[in-house]
Amino acid sequence: MNPMMAAKAYAAVQGGALPSATNAAPPASGPDFSQMLSSVMGDVTQATRGAETQMAQSIQGQGSLIDVVTAISSAEASLETVMAVRDQVIQAYQEIMRMPI
Repeated sequence: MNPMMAAKAYAAVQGGALPSATNAAPPASGPDFSQMLSSVMGDVTQATRGAETQMAQSIQGQGSLIDVVTAISSAEASLETVMAVRDQVIQAYQEIMRMPI
C-alpha cells in the first residue's frame, strides 16, 4: 500500500474526497475489518476443535494417526497466521502513534 492509497482510504472513511489526477475506480465493497477478523477467529476455533476431536478419536482407537497429525498441523498453521496478523496490527498501530501530528 502506498501513501496515496492510504490517503484515499482515509478520505473515503471520513466521507471526504481527495483531489485526484486520475479517475480511479471506487474501492470494492466487502466485509469490514471486524467481520473479517471474526471470520478468521471462527476458522481458527474450528481448526482447533477439529484437532481436539481427532486426538480424542485416536485415543479411543477410532482415528488414524495421519488424520491427527494433519489436524494438528492445520490448527498450528492457523494459529501462527493469526499471531502474525496480530503482530502486524500492533506494529502498524505503534507506527501510527509515532507519527507527528
